Amino acid sequence: MYDLANVLPDTEVEAGTNVLVAGPPLTGKRSIALSILASGASRGDGSITVTTKDSADVVLAELPDDAVVGVVDCVTKQRGIGSVEDTSRVKYASSPVDMTGIGIKLSEFLQEFYDQRGLARNRVLLHSISTLLMYSDLQTVFRFLHVFTGRIQSADALGVYVIDSTSHDDQTMNTLKQLFDAVIEVTESEETNPEIRTAGLSR
Repeated sequence: MYDLANVLPDTEVEAGTNVLVAGPPLTGKRSIALSILASGASRGDGSITVTTKDSADVVLAELPDDAVVGVVDCVTKQRGIGSVEDTSRVKYASSPVDMTGIGIKLSEFLQEFYDQRGLARNRVLLHSISTLLMYSDLQTVFRFLHVFTGRIQSADALGVYVIDSTSHDDQTMNTLKQLFDAVIEVTESEETNPEIRTAGLSR
């Protein structure tokens, strides 16, 4: 079982669960997803982040220094900032369009964490699905996520995915939601504190 940190403190989910964190911009979705990742990292779970918005340096700075961390960076090569080589903590995909490359790098991290580091518990964050949809059509992203979520399930990991719900029409959102076991919907309340609604999660 995996906990969901202080986001939903009384909730645990089965290994292999995929959770979508959806909401408008600036509602703290990324912070919520990162806290779920960091909660496990602080107790020794492996933490893998696929980032399509921020460079690996930004992501690493937000996780515990002593955590077992892997970052699939889809940003740096696309920006063309010097030459970069894969390291033990960072693997580079050429861009958010390179979904085959992203999947390969994720699988490499999962295999390394299991086989070489003996980690049976791993949490994987994908931030953000909306960026993928900027570069590719819905059908392509759906196929990619179908494989991605299946990989999380077979690895007994926890998958957390972020999407800007207001950037996409209802049909797109409903199509994508089929892929996930649960949805955490973040909305702005009148006090500007994010309000969290869940679907598919039982406490």
